[in-house]
Amino acid sequence: MNELKNLQEMRRESHMGGGRDRIETQHKKGKMTARERIKELLDHDSFEEFDTFVKHRCTDFEMDNKHFLGDGVVTGCGTIDGRLVYVFAQDFTVFGGSLSETVAAKIVKVQDMAMKMGAPIIGLNDSGGARIQEGVLSLGGYGDIFQKNVEASGVIPQISGILGPCAGGAVYSPAITDFVVMAENTSYMFITGPKVVEAVTNEKVNEEQLGGAMVHAAKSGVAHFAAEDEKEAILLIRKLISFMPSNNMEETPLHSTSDKINRHSDILNEIIPESPNLPYDMKEIIYELVDDQEFLEVSRHYAPNIIIGYGRLNGRTVGVVANQPSYLAGVLDIKASIKAARFVRFCDAFNIPLLTLVDVPGFLPGTAQEYGGIINHGAKLIYAYAEATVPKVTVITRKSYGGAYIVMSSKHLKGDINYAWPKGEIAVMGADGAVNVLFRRELKDDKDGSRKEELLNDYRNKFANPYVAAEHGYIDDVIEPKNTRFRIIRAFEMLSTKRMNNPMKKHGNIPL
Repeated sequence: MNELKNLQEMRRESHMGGGRDRIETQHKKGKMTARERIKELLDHDSFEEFDTFVKHRCTDFEMDNKHFLGDGVVTGCGTIDGRLVYVFAQDFTVFGGSLSETVAAKIVKVQDMAMKMGAPIIGLNDSGGARIQEGVLSLGGYGDIFQKNVEASGVIPQISGILGPCAGGAVYSPAITDFVVMAENTSYMFITGPKVVEAVTNEKVNEEQLGGAMVHAAKSGVAHFAAEDEKEAILLIRKLISFMPSNNMEETPLHSTSDKINRHSDILNEIIPESPNLPYDMKEIIYELVDDQEFLEVSRHYAPNIIIGYGRLNGRTVGVVANQPSYLAGVLDIKASIKAARFVRFCDAFNIPLLTLVDVPGFLPGTAQEYGGIINHGAKLIYAYAEATVPKVTVITRKSYGGAYIVMSSKHLKGDINYAWPKGEIAVMGADGAVNVLFRRELKDDKDGSRKEELLNDYRNKFANPYVAAEHGYIDDVIEPKNTRFRIIRAFEMLSTKRMNNPMKKHGNIPL
């Protein structure tokens, strides 16, 4: 019986982390403990913990007198909606959640198990960084974690929750993972902290301004979601998992829905303005198309001229990429290209079909874009779509001009089914620009503008419609907008047995 009492006592000690005082300090900061977060994340009573009794091995700086069972990270597995996931949660109450050799070994162990079992892995980050007392052993631990992140990329979904500090080398593991979720006001990420920034650049900035949730959600694009608090961040992670397969060999989970496949949306027949220069909200179209109007938008604060996210069609997950005419007219720029390209590649890696909704006037012109490398960054989106072998269905709702027409999952990049609405305009450029270029000399003598109006009408009749592209087979059909949901669901069902392989190679050389 003494052995049982000893086991129970040791387990209680491990569950207390750094002790009651430090737990209370964590709560005063508005933060949960590592175990509280895991309890919130996983299905009730599903958590199985590993390495509960691990202790660090450091003897320098009197560390041999300071031991906490579990040593700064809680690891294990459990279920989300009944599906297996692996999880590690850094414990800030133990040495500030700092990474030691043994903490790294615990994390690497669950990374290996997730790969063996083909299950997603979720990391909940709340750490002061490398444990200084351990020197290079701590740094080596980060390297081991990074290596496992790279090996798992495209094999199992990897999600990072940033629920406290994440600084220095620690930021690179979340950056390699597929999705980063940050909690506002309590989390931040940066390579070097405010004091170092001020010492080197004389720039005064606080932690929130340097690497807070909204900074990374809206400016850097590092964070895909900025949640109001930890609870919302954890709920977002659960929701994300519901749209994904467990690994790259499986299909996405099938969800039951009462939303009819042939539900007509009369609102779509009227949503496109008469004037090609007036905006509308592409999200209204997305909500009309997906099951039960449920759409999880990714990176909504970053590059809002393009929309990415997940919905379902007849119970199956689809990745949606859509231009947003209500922001910068839906133009493609550097940020939008990077945002969409990474999303397309994730969907392709995990067998998630792609629905692309197109209303794009072209690429954003200007020196800022050219100097920033729009050529390379735009090429990333071309590369992503051209490489993707999952089913690809495209709907052109209005404008599709120039190189941007090709980029947005056109037939030329092996789009499987390409539809257009009757107001679709597929051309090198808009009517006004084209007429000004083609008839420059003739229009010099057009004092009253009548000739230009005549030429504009002629150009619109010839090019500002989808039928020329349809004549060449670049558009499979021109469809009535209200029937779009039915047509795209039927297209994806037809494509469900698609088999396509790219040429054998180690890997391509994407223009990074």
